[in-house]
Amino acid sequence: MLKNLQVSFFLAYKSIRKGNIGTTILTVVIMSMIFVNLIFLPSIVSGIGEGMNVMLIDYTCANILIEPQEDNLYISNVGSIQKKLNSLPGVAGTSAHYISGATFTYKDNFVSGALYSINPIDEVTVTKTYTRIIEGEYLSKGDTDEILLGIDLAGEEGKESEEQNLGGVKVGDNIAVTFSNGVIREYRVKGIFKTKSFMADGSAFITEKEMESVLGLDDKASEILVKLNQRGTEEEFKKKFMELGISEDIKTWEDKASGIVGDIISSFSLINVISTIISLIMAVIVIFIIIYINTVNKRKQIGILKAVGIDKSIIIRSYVIQSLFYCSAGITIGSIILYFLISYLIANPLEFPMTYVRPLVEPQLIIQSVISLIAVSLIAGFIPSWKTANENILKAIWG
Repeated sequence: MLKNLQVSFFLAYKSIRKGNIGTTILTVVIMSMIFVNLIFLPSIVSGIGEGMNVMLIDYTCANILIEPQEDNLYISNVGSIQKKLNSLPGVAGTSAHYISGATFTYKDNFVSGALYSINPIDEVTVTKTYTRIIEGEYLSKGDTDEILLGIDLAGEEGKESEEQNLGGVKVGDNIAVTFSNGVIREYRVKGIFKTKSFMADGSAFITEKEMESVLGLDDKASEILVKLNQRGTEEEFKKKFMELGISEDIKTWEDKASGIVGDIISSFSLINVISTIISLIMAVIVIFIIIYINTVNKRKQIGILKAVGIDKSIIIRSYVIQSLFYCSAGITIGSIILYFLISYLIANPLEFPMTYVRPLVEPQLIIQSVISLIAVSLIAGFIPSWKTANENILKAIWG
């Protein structure tokens, strides 16, 4: 068995060495591009999902979101709840929000949207909106006549948009805000932020003190955001919160992401599956054609080998080894290309409308791609060699 395998390797080596060098290089390059495509596109899809999840955690709902019980409009005793939560090891911070529907008016433009109240000192421990100020400054705790706007709400001057916005509000401009209870107040725009989170960038922020004066409330909240030191421990902390006697509706960021984010990723995943199938079909075609042409051109040689006693299984195995050579060389070169490509994109992420995307390459994806490419190469190398090796000896020799 070992001798037969050695003969197969010898025949494969001679065939590759005496073959057309240009054809060999081209085949390896094609296989490397196929391998790159098998990993690169899924890694981009995974990167989009991860980017949107990070956006959700960093700018919208943190790791855990606590909302009022059903039929309740607000959470009560917010100060006491925050003290309990902040006392737990592993909790990085908490921030309570009031949420109010509002109409924003600037000159002849008016837009309806969400208005949030924040305690700026608490907020910086939970979300990263303060790092995304593109104009002006972040709010201070004592601000009562100033507002912070998302870029989608403020709009960009001179730039038309299909979405409603205020037409290019600048820092220092005054806008009127009509609250859901009918109160109308005027605020100076202190800052404009751009997070690329479509949920955050269409909203506005005022201080907790100002919102309570408008709504006539105290020590309540529409939601409490909880930031954890370690992602992946949400379910564990959810149980701990319940043990502390917190009876409000507790949701993790994954619960919030299961809706629109999940639908977006599912759509991309379908594209990913189609691309993978096409890539594997291309690999089969390339290997099949190369081996088929090789066996057709060497029919006489194969016939002679069989005539002198070389078993057909040895001949078939030699061509399978050739296909594995093209496959392994393609995987090796493709891995080098992927390393530099992904390293570059990690340092310089792609800017998508909804997030910044860095490729996320999972070990399982690499293993799956390698196995898939090897499997289709074995099949593509076996079929034409098996057909030629099974021909009648005389027919093969005489052509």
